[in-house]
Amino acid sequence: MALCVLSIAKQVSAQQAGTVKSENPPAIPLQHCTKGQAEQAALVLDANWRWVHNVGGYQNCFTNGEWNQAFCPDPETCRKNCALEGIDAKGYSETYGVQGLPEGVELKYVSPSGNVGSRLYVTDGVDAYKTFKLLNREFTLDVDVSKLACGMNGAVYFVEMDPLGGKGKNHNAAGAKYGTGYCDAQCALEKFENSEERGICCAELDIWEANRHASAYTVHPCSTQGPSRCEGIDCGFGEGNRWSGLCDKDGCDMNPFRMLNKSFYGPGDEYVVDTTQPMTVVTQFLTHDGSDEGTLSEIRRIYLQAGKVIAHANSNVNGVEGNSITDEFCNAGKAAFGDFDHHQAKGGLRNMGEAMKRGMVLTLSLWDDGATQMRWLDSTFPPDAPAEQLGVLRGPCDPMVGTTDHLRQHTSDAWVRYTNLKYGEIGTTYAAGGRRLESRTLVV
Repeated sequence: MALCVLSIAKQVSAQQAGTVKSENPPAIPLQHCTKGQAEQAALVLDANWRWVHNVGGYQNCFTNGEWNQAFCPDPETCRKNCALEGIDAKGYSETYGVQGLPEGVELKYVSPSGNVGSRLYVTDGVDAYKTFKLLNREFTLDVDVSKLACGMNGAVYFVEMDPLGGKGKNHNAAGAKYGTGYCDAQCALEKFENSEERGICCAELDIWEANRHASAYTVHPCSTQGPSRCEGIDCGFGEGNRWSGLCDKDGCDMNPFRMLNKSFYGPGDEYVVDTTQPMTVVTQFLTHDGSDEGTLSEIRRIYLQAGKVIAHANSNVNGVEGNSITDEFCNAGKAAFGDFDHHQAKGGLRNMGEAMKRGMVLTLSLWDDGATQMRWLDSTFPPDAPAEQLGVLRGPCDPMVGTTDHLRQHTSDAWVRYTNLKYGEIGTTYAAGGRRLESRTLVV
């Protein structure tokens, strides 16, 4: 099988949208390596970041966290009365900090106009999300997290969203072209829903969540097929209900620091993967029999940096073996850390593989975390658990540095870059000619 060389897709021109701005999303180069060709693709900003105003007018429907009761006395009326506005090229770069690059995109933490973070979806360049089916395939991209401090998360992940963004349902006339229809394993709250007891759940596959101090990739299976509306316990909302919902919110994660391989990933050449430099991240989705119809059995990570091919770090936790996500690794990790095994309760890798067969939407984001300060990624979590308890320490960060107030005051110039997106059959998206460096097992 031939390796692919990235070529640049042409800029996509959006059709007329809204009454004020024409939607003009940035193109994103995407290479299908099995076919050896570039595919048309673009990035669209999630609906939650957009201006929402009354249909045919200019009055805000949503201001400072409150809905305008004249237009939104209830969710159904709000959907009828309010419109999601388009974003032009200047708006993407200046208002939202989404800057197209020749080989990808840069997401600014705080945009020139003051907006914080962003979440974007890969589309077909027209009016639908691109659906990826990656069983027995690999996905590769270059990432630069050198500017991301503790408490930040540059995330790349797949969710089982509706390819049309829910267009034509529940008074949704906007659809994927305007970034609607988000769902995830946390059962995300909907834009036009004023109840915090209702959400939308779907399977979630986090292939990259990271800053320059910590990283993880995580599997979140659900007992759903596609986006599913939920309420209360089914969402996993409410005290004591986290493990009663439709989705595995905790997931099964592979975090080298948590697995006691603390010298693998971090800023500086003393680490195996040096986060002060860009890196190539390869994620392989292997089936039990090596076929496209097989059962998902392993998710494997490979890095490329400075001419070296680097295997992911091995676990140094007693009784938890391996350097990739398998059901055996997940089961052993849950037992070692004393965590409730919601992963197996929701079908484990087999169930995640079924979602991958149906197709998932690629999401690129940069965000901070007002609820937990991203402690679950790079610090101690749960917050009230002792740091010396096995599995609690996820990274080296002081949680006080990860508060939103601190980050927005001291690191507002941060950014993350995602470039050279590729997918294809196993072994086609990267050159393995570099010297292979096995992951270290040193505990520090």
